[in-house]
Amino acid sequence: MMTYYLFSIFALLSGAWFIRAAIAGHRSAMLYRRRLLDEAYGLLNEPGITLAPDQFPIVTGRITDGRQVRIELIADTMVTRRLPQLWLKVTLLEREARIHLALGALARPTGSEYYSLVHGFPEWMEPPETGISLLMRGDGRATAEQSVVVGKHFQRLFADPKVKEAVIASTATRVIYQASQGGRAAHMLLRQAQFPLDTVPAGAIEQAIALVISLSAVLTAPDQLPVSKAA
Repeated sequence: MMTYYLFSIFALLSGAWFIRAAIAGHRSAMLYRRRLLDEAYGLLNEPGITLAPDQFPIVTGRITDGRQVRIELIADTMVTRRLPQLWLKVTLLEREARIHLALGALARPTGSEYYSLVHGFPEWMEPPETGISLLMRGDGRATAEQSVVVGKHFQRLFADPKVKEAVIASTATRVIYQASQGGRAAHMLLRQAQFPLDTVPAGAIEQAIALVISLSAVLTAPDQLPVSKAA
């Protein structure tokens, strides 16, 4: 009987320890997430921050010409045979509608990209020749000339292997860019998404902003120079 009581006490204490450790681990993970976009503040005018329901930060601000940009993070763990990905989603908002169409491209599509806008477009389009699998779709309003111009820009854009998705529409432009890849050990052993960085580097954020600005201008300045890093 004494052994039974001792075992019960041990089980209760062990359960309490595991619960406490889990709560502490969750709290630490949420605090870690909130710091991930700290480097974005110095890159924008009038920066501000909110938290998404998953506690990832959302940073908003303005670029030098006054347009608003929104920077978010997506932790993608949906593909089981690939390491988790931390995606940087940068959306540039226009002051008013500039074009009357929407089209985009998605690199290495698997069908599990729940965050993708391209999957929702109704018209399949012929993608440009690239060294990767590329899905290109639109809303059906692009002319043949516009499709060619944007397709040529996509060739340059997706030459950067970190670009996952690019979408241009009438009032906004969006680029999804790789910020980090999850650690193999934590993913294989514990099925956890742990990313080896304290904050997303300013250089990665700058590059994503430069890419979205360049894409935004493609139908108003089709002869622009190839994509380059932000100044």
